[in-house]
Amino acid sequence: MTPLRSARQAGIRRRESDADVFTPADIHIYVVNLKRRPDRRRRVESALPSKLSVTYTSDWEGPFDGRELDVAALTELGYGLFPWPTPSDNEWWSRPLKLGETGCTLSHLACWRHAVGTGAPLAAILEDDAVVRRDFAMQLLDSLHQLDSLTWDLLYLGRYPLQPDRPVRPGLVVPGYSHCTFGYVLTRRALTTVLAAGLERAIIPIDEFLPAMYIDHPRADVRARYPKRLRALAFEPPLVGQLPKHEAGSDTEASVFVDQ
Repeated sequence: MTPLRSARQAGIRRRESDADVFTPADIHIYVVNLKRRPDRRRRVESALPSKLSVTYTSDWEGPFDGRELDVAALTELGYGLFPWPTPSDNEWWSRPLKLGETGCTLSHLACWRHAVGTGAPLAAILEDDAVVRRDFAMQLLDSLHQLDSLTWDLLYLGRYPLQPDRPVRPGLVVPGYSHCTFGYVLTRRALTTVLAAGLERAIIPIDEFLPAMYIDHPRADVRARYPKRLRALAFEPPLVGQLPKHEAGSDTEASVFVDQ
């Protein structure tokens, strides 16, 4: 293992003195996709270049689909749900979790667990409604190289900001509270950190978990359970987009509430 690769595992920091740059071999791509959505998989497959290493969650067996999720069976496997509903004007907080949200979180968790074993310095997670350009690989590699001296653990490729960001340089910000996880990158240090958080024992929507990792979450109970522990950056404007809901629908929202 080279000193540079070892440094990458502790968190990414690019320096002008680094002779080498990221290559496709440094990044393992994961696409969160359900077995019953081969249409979405075909769309992503047609967009991602063949030189990238890509894994689809639809190739795995797991409790990922909200339509088939059995909460009692999850409990027997050692999983637990965070007591999510809370009195709030925020409709996403005042209602129970949905089975689709639970399955989506478990899909992302499975990607992180798998990524730890690949040895790749970076794991990029895309959801199957992500919109990428055909030159995505080169675009991503060039963008990573341009981060040069900055240190980071989590990099949003796309998201929906809900609170103000802090500009770092043109095209790059320190993100504020944000939703949506259709495109992001984690370093090996970040993978170790998010897995150590114990998300499987107190499952919340992945949209809420990621921001809790890098800001003081606006919900006190979430903030107490998941204190911030990552350094985050985000491309602004985004590098990755998302299909509009009226076109793609939502497998997470189109599911029933969890009976807690």
